[in-house]
Amino acid sequence: MKKIVDLISEDVKQAFASKGYEEKYGFVTLSNRPDLCQFQCNGALQAAKAYKKAPIIIAQEIADILKENARYKEITAIAPGFINITLSDEFLAGYLNGMRKEKDFGCEKEPNPMKIIIDYGGPNIAKPLHVGHMRSAVIGESLKRIFRFMGNEVIGDVHLGDWGTQMGLVIAELKRRKPDLVYFDDNYTGEYPDEAPFTLSELEEIYPAASAYSKENPEFREEAKKITYLMQNGHRGYMALWKHMQDVSVTDLKRIYERLNVSFELWKKESDAQPYIPDMVKYLKENGYARISDGALVVDVKEETDTKEIPPCMILKSDGATLYNTTDLATIVERMELFNPDQIIYITDKRQDLYFETIFRCARKTKLVNENTKLKFIGFGTMNGKDGKPFKTRDGGVLRLEYLIDMVTDEVYRKIMENRTMDEEEARKVAEKVGLAALKYGDLSNQISKDYIFDVDRFTSFEGNTGPYILYTIVRIKSILEKFKETGKTVNPGLEILEAQSDTERDLMLQITKFSDTIQGAYEEMAPHRICQYIYELSDKFSSFYHETKIISDEYDEKRQASLILLITLVQGILLTCIDLLGFTAPDRM
Repeated sequence: MKKIVDLISEDVKQAFASKGYEEKYGFVTLSNRPDLCQFQCNGALQAAKAYKKAPIIIAQEIADILKENARYKEITAIAPGFINITLSDEFLAGYLNGMRKEKDFGCEKEPNPMKIIIDYGGPNIAKPLHVGHMRSAVIGESLKRIFRFMGNEVIGDVHLGDWGTQMGLVIAELKRRKPDLVYFDDNYTGEYPDEAPFTLSELEEIYPAASAYSKENPEFREEAKKITYLMQNGHRGYMALWKHMQDVSVTDLKRIYERLNVSFELWKKESDAQPYIPDMVKYLKENGYARISDGALVVDVKEETDTKEIPPCMILKSDGATLYNTTDLATIVERMELFNPDQIIYITDKRQDLYFETIFRCARKTKLVNENTKLKFIGFGTMNGKDGKPFKTRDGGVLRLEYLIDMVTDEVYRKIMENRTMDEEEARKVAEKVGLAALKYGDLSNQISKDYIFDVDRFTSFEGNTGPYILYTIVRIKSILEKFKETGKTVNPGLEILEAQSDTERDLMLQITKFSDTIQGAYEEMAPHRICQYIYELSDKFSSFYHETKIISDEYDEKRQASLILLITLVQGILLTCIDLLGFTAPDRM
């Protein structure tokens, strides 16, 4: 189903062509003065230069043609050359009836569907998720849903960090505390225990303790490096501990991601890319892509057109050790071999922009990816506290993600219980859904690259541009539809949405028509905030319409009441679709 703005553009382009002008001047946009008209065309201003004619004359010629079209209620040429366009109520209602009957409300899908891998996790095992992990998870999940909605095959990968020095530090600290564990006995040849020798809480305490201890004790730091090397080369005991760390960590990670309504198709790890490294290094050497620099193996990625310094991409350190560069390039090799994607998208802190620029250039220059495979980095801004600095705990530490979820959920629960409209058990369940909406909407309503202030009071407000306000609108519509059902009435299948009878109804209908354009824009620009803005405006226009219109009223005839019920059902369906794309759901009541 064509977007409404495209249908109008077709009419205007034909009008330009019929008067001997190029069609391109008939491009139509939403009006920037909605108090004057619904849509506008500024093409006469550009055409005037090409055809050496006063723009108002061209605009008037086009307006005279369009006035004959039943789609339009009013067409006006305004000096110096604007064409203001207002749709007829009949056409507007007809378009909504078309949306109502089409799958996904008539949203046009990707004409050339792609296979896309999105890397949007990145937590390290043996460490808890903290607030820094939230944005990549929330943004990645929403983009995955948007891409999939548009018809693509999308694979989300958590890409766990499980192979670096932190593993050696944890094992070294465990060895310092419990030296008698069987894992540290090099003469042991039996089976290792199935149960880990540590709990999740112990594991989460061990890493920061080990990290701090290593800074004060160089011999311990060297021991950790040695353990890392041995583990990466197959030491039985260390590999068994590493496996325990994975099992304990992943179980907890899945639990917290589930609370965030975030899921991954792949639970791949850094270690999965290790088998690809030797052949990759050999390939880079044999094909002349890599060179030795101060003992290290590097690939030059600087280009003549660069205006900033771009360092070489280091593949191996001078001692032969691998780096994140090595692992990330090997992961690309793995993804190409296993999935052959059309696009790989990485979502992480925007401060890693130069790093990914280097990795992508290296992958392209060395032909580790197909010529047509797109590599995309999406860098997000920082979630800050009210002081404008990265969000911290009161004592200055990094807040665990689970505690952040609890903080928002508890505040929503408190507000629900203030009204005492439901019992405590139901309030807790509702607070989980509303709290998640508050958290996700508060994040996604900002442009991805922008920093934003985390304000629990504002995010959990049931009024304004917030997740709870969107959910409240959905719940209100559910309540109206339930009341209509209780009257015993039904909507006959042949009935449709009728022409608007008020300005608020017309405004609501016009906002509905922007659905496809919004989703298309969010998809092309990788911008979930566009969906947030759309559903906020849709909810706002519904609120105005609701306060002015008695939807459940005996004064209406069957057709008028059916029209209103079909209209608000359409609003509800679109809102539910949009919040699903943002990654949260609505309760039955609030």
